[in-house]
Amino acid sequence: MSEHRHINPWLIAVSVMFATFMEVLDTTVVNVSLPHIAGNLSATIDESTWALTSYLVANAIILPMTGWLASFIGRKRLLMIAVTGFTLSSFLCGLAPTLSALILFRVLQGTTGGALQPLSQAVLLEAFPPRERGKAMAFWALGIVVAPILGPVLGGWLTDSYSWRWVFYINLPVGIASIVMTKLFIFDPPYLRAESRKVDYWGIGMLAVGIGALQIVLDKGQEDDWFSSHFITLLAIVAAVTLVVLVIHELTTDDPVVDLGVFRERSYAVGVFLMTVVGFVLYGSMVLLPIFLQTLLGYPALQAGIAMAPRGIGSFFMMPLTGLLVGRIDNRKLLACGFVVGGTTLLWLGQLNLQAGYWDIFWPQLIQGVGMSLLFVPLTTVTMNAISRERMGNATSLFNLMRNIGGSVGIATTGTMLARRQQSLTAVLGTHVTPYDPAAQSLFMQIERAAMASGADGVTAANRASAALFGIVQRQAAMVSFVSIFWLLGLLFLVLVPLVLLMKRPAQGTAPAAAH
Repeated sequence: MSEHRHINPWLIAVSVMFATFMEVLDTTVVNVSLPHIAGNLSATIDESTWALTSYLVANAIILPMTGWLASFIGRKRLLMIAVTGFTLSSFLCGLAPTLSALILFRVLQGTTGGALQPLSQAVLLEAFPPRERGKAMAFWALGIVVAPILGPVLGGWLTDSYSWRWVFYINLPVGIASIVMTKLFIFDPPYLRAESRKVDYWGIGMLAVGIGALQIVLDKGQEDDWFSSHFITLLAIVAAVTLVVLVIHELTTDDPVVDLGVFRERSYAVGVFLMTVVGFVLYGSMVLLPIFLQTLLGYPALQAGIAMAPRGIGSFFMMPLTGLLVGRIDNRKLLACGFVVGGTTLLWLGQLNLQAGYWDIFWPQLIQGVGMSLLFVPLTTVTMNAISRERMGNATSLFNLMRNIGGSVGIATTGTMLARRQQSLTAVLGTHVTPYDPAAQSLFMQIERAAMASGADGVTAANRASAALFGIVQRQAAMVSFVSIFWLLGLLFLVLVPLVLLMKRPAQGTAPAAAH
């Protein structure tokens, strides 16, 4: 009988949610502060992006090891170390006197924070009986979905109103509350005590090198023009070779640091693949929209962040309802609905043009938030349904790792597609802007006459008209690029619907994974 049997599971939920929300928030909250950090610490914008990359790399390395660490040193002890370390490193990040110090403290923050997501998910899945798991996962997913959307808004406001250092200091009260509640309300179940096991040093080493190299490739690839950079090419080869050898090693060793045997369970394997694609689309579209709002519609950074809020609002109100539906309706039907709603709203965003107003962006995002809640909760519940509780920590580690990797690939892919497509479309559209095209010639003459009327001479007026026409072509090319990527992401969601049928229907009321 577990010690936390007599504790209200909602107290456990709040305890782990504080830490998880804080950790997920920190993946995006720093983004809008980068120019301020660069200016304050005498660095370039490119150099300051290592404050993001270092965090993501450390986070990605520790994620898949969390299940093994929990069984090695005890789950409660690991959770206490992680929350305390994350809170302390947040404080140090705020105090950082140089960029090098900030990057070092961000590595520490990412290392301690990486364990928080899978640990909190595993604790929640066990604290609630099977019939109430939907509510627990709705509560957990609320933080996972809302935090990345809230991050840029909160980061922008804190940076503008106070200083970029407050982006880190804001974690302190939340972290302290989480430490106290974890100490009081969370206990290790009897089957998960710290045990002496052989340490898989090779596995840990290859995991750190392989995942670390992959994360740097994804984060820095577009900036360094991918494989035209020897550094990126070398890291890509290192990542590919190391990860292939790691998989072979983990499947053949007696004490693996990552137990890949969970992928033999069909629903889990399909669920992890679907979650990877959800991460790809969610993070890819979440990066695209603010760029579109700021570069083409002229929104300031904070206003662009606020314009992203409807997605979080939709999720916030739909999550509790989804939690109730999970116990009453076949979860696979809810999941299919989530993919259809999410895909449809992305196709809707694919109808935008340069005259789009606030409400044209508000409604598809609000409904997309509803779709995301229909995705996250049932997907987590169905994926974890057949996993035994002894393997739950390992399973949640891999599940969260693949969502994060999917997100990194999504951000890298959409960023690259946007840049490349914009270049090619500018060239294509530019071929129509010639002295022999009546519409182009008419517009050129209008702009030229306006410039001459404002006092410019003939040569200057012609140059201004040419520059203005080129600007119009570039804006139209950018608009078509955004629209085509939204369409692609929407279609990607819709083609995933049949894969839901490969997952087994979870048993209602009982499940081996959460029997107390």
